Amino acid sequence: MSGLHIETHGSGAIPLVMIHGWAMHGGILAPLAEALADRCTMYVVDLPGHGYSCHSDIPLEPLACARAIAAATPPAVWLGWSMGGLVALTAALELPGAVRAVAPMCSTPRFVRSDDWPYGNDAAMVRQLATDLEADYKATVERFIALEAMGSADPRAEARRLKDEAFSRGEPDPRVLMEGIRLLETTDLRPRLPGIRQPTLWIAGRRDRIVHPEAMRWSADAAGGRFEEIAHAGHAPFIGHAAVVADVLTRFIDAHP
Repeated sequence: MSGLHIETHGSGAIPLVMIHGWAMHGGILAPLAEALADRCTMYVVDLPGHGYSCHSDIPLEPLACARAIAAATPPAVWLGWSMGGLVALTAALELPGAVRAVAPMCSTPRFVRSDDWPYGNDAAMVRQLATDLEADYKATVERFIALEAMGSADPRAEARRLKDEAFSRGEPDPRVLMEGIRLLETTDLRPRLPGIRQPTLWIAGRRDRIVHPEAMRWSADAAGGRFEEIAHAGHAPFIGHAAVVADVLTRFIDAHP
């Protein structure tokens, strides 16, 4: 079986696994990796079908991804951005020996809105994303990137940065992108959050238009964890606010040695 591409960065004493979001790759997290280089040794993952793991035959399924990452890394703090948060949370629940603490960043246990979950996205929007993906996946990814950048201090520059980075390791596998949409459409980890035994840190962007900060505040309460909101950030707070995110993460790790 073809495994995952995992890069090692930094030389600090704290092991930190970093997992990117839908349609991206680990390289997008470079500003945060640079900010943490003295404190952490980071294991930066490309998920299946993304970046240099484009030809991996591991399914884009949270537990399968978590097992592959855990097999290739020491016990660590796991940070997951957006869809990557589902992998990190699943690892904390299913592979507790591999996860010392978990930090979902702009990540939600349930992506789609429902009668009992007002913080999600419209299900019709998610279905439209799937339809558009079949018609023109590159244009669909670019529209999603524009949505990710909305709310940030400089959305045009942030969208350009995200777009340039998204395709810098080749184009993601359209089949796997569709798997990712199905994952976002169907996953609901809300009932399991009280079962997480590790410390949790939920990092939100106050201006995030994709994952509502209140979804993360609710999740932090449910998991008995800590909630931190980055004041002027959108969905990608590590772009433009890497030092602030690094400080929040470092203080959390120091509080849970």
